[in-house]
Amino acid sequence: MCGDKPKEWSLWLPLAEWWYNTNYHSALQLTPYEVVYNQPPPLYLPYLPGETKVEAIDRSLQKREEMIELLKLQLRRAQERMKALADGKRTDRSFNVGDWVWLKLQPYRQLSVGKARSNHKFSARFFGPFQVELVVGKVAYKLKLPVDAQIHNVFHVSQLKGFKGKLPDRPHIPGWMKGKNVELQLVPKAILDRKMVKVQNTAKVQYLVQWEDTQVEDATWEFADEFVQNYPNFSC
Repeated sequence: MCGDKPKEWSLWLPLAEWWYNTNYHSALQLTPYEVVYNQPPPLYLPYLPGETKVEAIDRSLQKREEMIELLKLQLRRAQERMKALADGKRTDRSFNVGDWVWLKLQPYRQLSVGKARSNHKFSARFFGPFQVELVVGKVAYKLKLPVDAQIHNVFHVSQLKGFKGKLPDRPHIPGWMKGKNVELQLVPKAILDRKMVKVQNTAKVQYLVQWEDTQVEDATWEFADEFVQNYPNFSC
């Protein structure tokens, strides 16, 4: 907006603020002006050149109209850029009753070696597959989950991914999915690897541990001394 005259950016602020406060916001279902003053904003009437005989006022009002049009243009461009970015990550997906799908879940309640895991982003994301039991509206689906699952069985389409291939003997279900409001102490299944790391000028051993009800790719590095302390009966 002020690319041609960057030193005059502050002159745009009152007009930008007025435009923002007097335009309809879909989230509010009102304009911010109405929220504050409990009445519609004053009606804006575009200025037509020559409506006033005072040259300075005429010049100022014409400049205001140019600024308003430029402001609308820049906001429209910003909206188009945001829409393009959002659409680039959006995929059109739909499923029918009876289809098999993967379900995206976040294991935010899992614990490893008695403390919260700090690497949830590397945990498995999709579980199942599960069968679509009911289509709820255009973007929600009810899945046929195991009877002991303690989570709601209706999910947004963004959490689902179509399953292809041969169905497994049983769906992959995380253990924490069966517990309601319970933090799960994971049980070690195997130690896949070992390594030495330096922690505050001290050499320490870490184990790459695979846990029960998890895949190999979900294995985590744990300090050996803490692991042995928490699982003294586990054979390393």
